[in-house]
Amino acid sequence: MTDLPYAADAEFPLTIDELNVLRRQYERENVDGDATTQTKFNYAWGLIKSKRSTDQQFGVQLLTEIYKDIPERRRECLYYLALGNYKLGRYAEARNYNDRLIDAEPKNLQAQSLSNLIDQKVKSEGMMGMFITGGIVAVSALIIGSFFKSSSRK
Repeated sequence: MTDLPYAADAEFPLTIDELNVLRRQYERENVDGDATTQTKFNYAWGLIKSKRSTDQQFGVQLLTEIYKDIPERRRECLYYLALGNYKLGRYAEARNYNDRLIDAEPKNLQAQSLSNLIDQKVKSEGMMGMFITGGIVAVSALIIGSFFKSSSRK
């Protein structure tokens, strides 16, 4: 699939008016749960592009429904589910969806690019966690050391 957006495209949200157009179309069609798959998909993508995590979560939910209900759209949904989960910080889920796409399309440049972003984010957050943990351990050691030092003087 060469028509997939790159991950950077997900960082540029739609305007409120643009997202409202998609929302109104989805709500108008979905009165009886009959929104077309394309309308649902377009709205989900607009939601994933949002900066609000509640929008992103609903976008992932809509894509998950399409993925489960429409087998012929599964491959297309994999990348968008990976992007949505990536933006939500759910890196294991993002990697899972993206890896399935790479298995189906090993030369997919967008999926390869997203794979690198996921790996970088996991690595950087892992390092941040190590720094925080190291800082907590160091502060705890100082407190305990000063406690023992003051109690040994008495």
